[in-house]
Amino acid sequence: MNRNYILKAGVIVLGAALGYAYYHFVGCRTGTCPITSNPWISTGYGAFFGFVLMLGRGKKKNDAEQEKT
Repeated sequence: MNRNYILKAGVIVLGAALGYAYYHFVGCRTGTCPITSNPWISTGYGAFFGFVLMLGRGKKKNDAEQEKT
């Protein structure tokens, strides 16, 4: 597999793990918080945030490659 895809997948998995860790360690004591009261939602938000970070990173690299040619 391409190293770039493995790196992107790793950052998404890391984001998901951080989202779950936020649920587990910070969470919501009352259960009324829409994001942190459910582990699936907080994990999904973390994975989405990692995905967004990888989108921005890839675009900068492609722009730099186009300037070289």
